[in-house]
Amino acid sequence: MTASIGSISGPRRVLEVGPGTGPFTKAILRKLRAGDRFELVEINENFCKNLEKELLSGFRTRHPNVDVRLHCAPIEDAAVEGPFDVIVCGLPFNNFPPKLMRQIFRRMFALLKPEGELVYFEYAGVRVMKGPVMGRDGRARLKRIDAYGKSLRRRHAGEKELVLGNFPPAITYRLKGEHAAKAHASRNGTGKKSASTSAKAASKRARRDYRGA
Repeated sequence: MTASIGSISGPRRVLEVGPGTGPFTKAILRKLRAGDRFELVEINENFCKNLEKELLSGFRTRHPNVDVRLHCAPIEDAAVEGPFDVIVCGLPFNNFPPKLMRQIFRRMFALLKPEGELVYFEYAGVRVMKGPVMGRDGRARLKRIDAYGKSLRRRHAGEKELVLGNFPPAITYRLKGEHAAKAHASRNGTGKKSASTSAKAASKRARRDYRGA
């Protein structure tokens, strides 16, 4: 989830969305150096207090030349200004309404540098396991979440990696910012196909939104 941070030269700006208890936060802090800015957005007040007490306060004391800021708010409303080189997102999108998922991704991409990277994850097979025990509405919600994720990966040259060493196994998704995604499409000759696919996806999203999806 945090691998690409180390490959960026010069001062870096990193945003973590939904750090929770801080498993990714710890890895990010180990990669930071003087001149970097690291911002975290967490909606849960108790998690924020724990992050500040257990991880952030001591880090600021030891590394005064790294700017670390914690925002206790939903990412849609957080007072955060981009652009960021890397956004690491730990939110459990399979538990969210599709409309909220779309709102969150729109906000994150608005904060991401055009050549930056957005990383998120999900547990492998979670929709397959949850589907049989959910009602029709729940299964329809999971299908819309899956479809939106696939659309994002097509538009943003997404890459995925199965991490079997995690328990339970997880899938990491890496999405490119606007410029990086276009450059990738150009190199691979997929620009026209991607544009057509994006237009069709946009039309489908508009119809879903109209129906109140």
